[in-house]
Parts: sequence; structure tokens; C-alpha cells
Amino acid sequence: MSNIEHFLNDKLQQRKDNLSIRNLSTHFPVFDFSSNDYLGFARSNELKQLIDQNLKQLSFYQNGSGGSRLLSGNTVFTEETEEYIANFHHAEAGLIFNSGYDANLGLLSSIPQRGDTIITDELIHASIIDGCRLSYATRYKFAHNDLSDLENKLKIAKGNIFVIVESVYSMDGDLSPLKEISSLCEKYRANLIVDEAHATGVFGYQGKGLVNQYQLEDRVFARIVTFGKALGSHGAIILGSKNLRHYLINFARSFIYTTAAPIHNIVSIKSAYELLPQMDQKLIHQKITLFKKQVSECNINVLDSESTIQGVVFSNNENTKNAAITLQNKGFDVRAILSPTVAVGKERLRICLHTYNTDEEIKSLVYNLKEIKING
Repeated sequence: MSNIEHFLNDKLQQRKDNLSIRNLSTHFPVFDFSSNDYLGFARSNELKQLIDQNLKQLSFYQNGSGGSRLLSGNTVFTEETEEYIANFHHAEAGLIFNSGYDANLGLLSSIPQRGDTIITDELIHASIIDGCRLSYATRYKFAHNDLSDLENKLKIAKGNIFVIVESVYSMDGDLSPLKEISSLCEKYRANLIVDEAHATGVFGYQGKGLVNQYQLEDRVFARIVTFGKALGSHGAIILGSKNLRHYLINFARSFIYTTAAPIHNIVSIKSAYELLPQMDQKLIHQKITLFKKQVSECNINVLDSESTIQGVVFSNNENTKNAAITLQNKGFDVRAILSPTVAVGKERLRICLHTYNTDEEIKSLVYNLKEIKING
């Protein structure tokens, strides 16, 4: 066996030993409490029909885009969709990327320069961390949602300053204090970047996000909105000024050097945005309220969250995996989030709530959680 194969084996064995090894699965229990399909768009027949209708309205389209958008992969429809989404979110302009990961990588690797400062929440998404690593700017982390610690970092920041947060955090489900962070950014002339991945569709008027809910559109330098969660599609858009859009077209490598999404994907995105204003947002918040009421009555400690993402902490990988397996065997698709994805001692079941989860399913899930906690 070669040295590199020994290295691969050793690293995989370390993951096996601490019970954090990952494997792909095609088995999905009946009751979905795992996916990010908060509004049911990914499974929506209504959205499928709308996509088909919109595709038929195009006089001609290819199966694939044929190249990057700077070469042969751009279309009038794509640019019209970007403008449509930007208007929906009250932004000046937008640029579509093939994924939220690509969007964060392109934005953060291209704009902050040597001598600049990036300040991120300590629980920021991996795609943002990787984007920052590709930048030559100095990076600081501040304690999660800690305004005092953020201000301490702002006081020592140099050059152009970028503060990056998620409006809803993907593992804890809690909300960022965006108003207060925005005020601090204005005080220290910092540029605020907000990843709205888990807020879009759930918060704000017609699902426009938390930036909209707090009326901060004009106080944010850039927003990242992803389409693969509540919108049930795939890809992402960076929203900001026309200048920002033009800059990214010229300098964001994850945009420049990748094949453009096929037109079918762009139609899916546009169709999801057409359907979004018709959704009754009260329904998803009723599901959140019901879950929180049930766990409170059962004395189950959950992470502080007002979003669709709810966390039940089990404090180590073994107990968390066993709890997930027990629930999956009873038909509940609940996944364990293990270290190193989250900090050691904060391993948890990540429970996602959806409009299609019935009240009885939610109550049954909580009952089984209670049984696990009692027997554990």
C-alpha cells in the first residue's frame, strides 16, 4: 500500500474511532424532519406544473448551457430572472451562482484584499470560512451573536472591513441580531454581508428574508440567497449594487470559470419565486410553535430557535447517533449532527420542520424524543 493510501486509511480510521465517519445513504424514513425543504417546494406538484408551463413558453432551449456565462452560457432569460429576483428582494442587482457554496467562495475570495479585515461569527457556514481562506485579508472571529466581542474586533480592524453573518444559523437555528450588528457596522464603517440561506421563504414579507423583515436592505453591502432550501430548486444569488454585480462578473473565479446552469434550472428558480408570494407563511410558523410547545411540555431541552431548525443536544457522538437511529427505525427522518461539524459536547439531532409535517407527526416525534431521553 502506498504512503498516500496509508494516509487515507489512517484519517478514515480516526473518524471511525470517534464515531464521526460519514457515509452516503439512499434510505429516507417516511416522515421528513431532515431536509431543508421548509415550504414543500421540492416536492410540490404545483411548482412542477408551473415549471413545465414556463418551459413551454420558451421558443427554444438547450439541455445544457454549453459553457460559462462569459462564453456561450448566458441567456436573456437568465438576466431577466436575476433582475426579477433582485426586485423581489428590493436590491439594485443580483448575480446567480451555481450553488450557495460557489457564491460565498466567489464573493469572499475576490473582494477583501491584503490589508483588509474580515470579521465572521464563530458559527459561520463552512462555505464562508473557505471563501475567507482564499482571501489575503486578515480574519477575526467573534463569539456567536456577541455584540461586545464583535465591537472589540471592529476596533482593531484595518483597511476595508467586512462583517459576515448568517441571518438564521444552519446548525443552531437561532437568529442573528441584524439590527444591532448593522448599527455597529455603520459606526465603524464596516460592510455587512448577510447569508440568508435559511431565512428566505420563512421570514420577511412574502418570504423575502430577515434583512427585509428588519428593513435593512439599504444598510447591507451584500446578501446571499440560496435556492436549494425553502425554494426547492438549486443555486444561489448574490444581491447588492450594480457595481458589485459587475465586479463579481470580472473577478469572482467561481462564477467566471464554471459552466453556467442549464436553462431548466433557471426556469425552476424563476417559477419558485413566482409561487412564493402565494404561500401562507403563517403555516410554517404554526408548525414551529407547535413543536416548541410540545417539547416544553415534555421538558425536553432544545436550542433557542424561532426558526424551522430545532436542535436537541445529546453531548457526544455515540448518544446522538443512537438517538437518530432509534428515531429512523420508527420512521422519522432525523439526522445526527456530530463533531467536528459542531463543537465537541454540542452534538445534536437537527430537526427541520416543514409545512407538510402534520401536527400528529410532530407530536409523535416529540413523544419518541421524550422516550429516548428518559431511557437514555
